[in-house]
Amino acid sequence: MKNFKSDESLLILLKNGDTLAFYNIYERYCKKLYHFVLKSIKQETDAEEIVQDVFVKIWEMRDKIETNTSFESFLFRIAYNETMDLFRKRISEKKYVEYIKSIQQSEATTNTTDELRYNELSREIDSLLEELTPRQREVFCLSRSEGFSNKEISKKLDISENTVKKHLLNARSYLKSHLDKELIYNVLFICLFL
Repeated sequence: MKNFKSDESLLILLKNGDTLAFYNIYERYCKKLYHFVLKSIKQETDAEEIVQDVFVKIWEMRDKIETNTSFESFLFRIAYNETMDLFRKRISEKKYVEYIKSIQQSEATTNTTDELRYNELSREIDSLLEELTPRQREVFCLSRSEGFSNKEISKKLDISENTVKKHLLNARSYLKSHLDKELIYNVLFICLFL
């Protein structure tokens, strides 16, 4: 249904809440507005959404619309502003996504580095354990790797608890004096704080 009323007469009706006038304004301008937005945004769904948003704003602010100025300019200015808002939003989203990706890559690199340091420390400990006496190594492994108590080790190896304590003390002293201190601090930091 064609409407030959002027913009001014439709706007006067619109200001009073006339939904038919709103529909006629929508029909008159929606395609022009859509093509205007689509030229800038290049996404049909985004262009459709912007056009809908523009007309929602028109309806919401209908009582503030000036009837004696160019409604078309007013309408296209709102569409332009909505388009720019969408561009800004997309740029912010893109920056946020890039930021998250950079954090994930940084964490992946950090995790890999931490794992390498931990593995290096483990290899160094294994190498130093080989330098202990067989009994010290056995007591230390039962205590640290297997989680046995001194009493359980004493029973298992048929030695006194004091002997177990002495072997553990000697093994720890040896490891402590021969381990790379920098590596230990790095691994402790990783384990305690990360």
